Amino acid sequence: MHQLVLLRHGESEWNKLNLFTGWYDCDLTDAGRAEAAAAGPMLTDAGLEPDVVHTSLQLRAIRTANLALESMGRLWVPVRRSWRLNERHYGDLTGRNKKETVDKYGEEQVLVWRRSYDTPPPAIAADNGFNPNDDARYADLPPELVPTAECLADVVDRMLPYWYDSIVPDLAAGHTVLVAAHGNSLRALVKHLLDISDADITELNIPTGVPLALELDASFRPADDIPLEQRYLMDADAVKAKADAVARQATGG
Repeated sequence: MHQLVLLRHGESEWNKLNLFTGWYDCDLTDAGRAEAAAAGPMLTDAGLEPDVVHTSLQLRAIRTANLALESMGRLWVPVRRSWRLNERHYGDLTGRNKKETVDKYGEEQVLVWRRSYDTPPPAIAADNGFNPNDDARYADLPPELVPTAECLADVVDRMLPYWYDSIVPDLAAGHTVLVAAHGNSLRALVKHLLDISDADITELNIPTGVPLALELDASFRPADDIPLEQRYLMDADAVKAKADAVARQATGG
């Protein structure tokens, strides 16, 4: 069996402000740092201390991985990073307040942009002051690979090559693998692993800072039928409350 742990970054500064973040590189809040540090003992208690870590290129995921590793005394383990694990690019919604966006465009339209599987938001405009595309960390990417907006289907397409080429080999080598990433890049991976339909994946909300443990078989699929909500290393009621908070973000409720 192969041990895989998924960890969404702790609460970020823009999570707290209820802003569409995407590829914009904000840091964790104090609460987010506490969430990240608390994830380490959860992994230790479950016997899932990672041998190798994969993160996106974004600070909130990197910081989360480092804080979790530090709390386990495992800052020495190898870490690999890729833009393919980045959050979904929210296009010209980047930097907008979610509640104000609902007020402007309507809840139905924003829900489509935020949750539909195959409809991206408007492409990021040249005058968007939070445009992350010229960041130095993407300078070596071919221009055609740098998105201007993404739907979840796009995230699946750019994430899967990294899954097969980088994460699966570490699992096959017998390593316990931790992937510290984002709500949508992890939703994309969970969709693939559990073969969740395009319609059903819209209802999945991954809470911040809670490790999600998956035991995979020889085909790198879940080795059992345990419901996803029971795979988190936290009390089910607490996980539901945190996931419900994610679902309410678009309305500000």
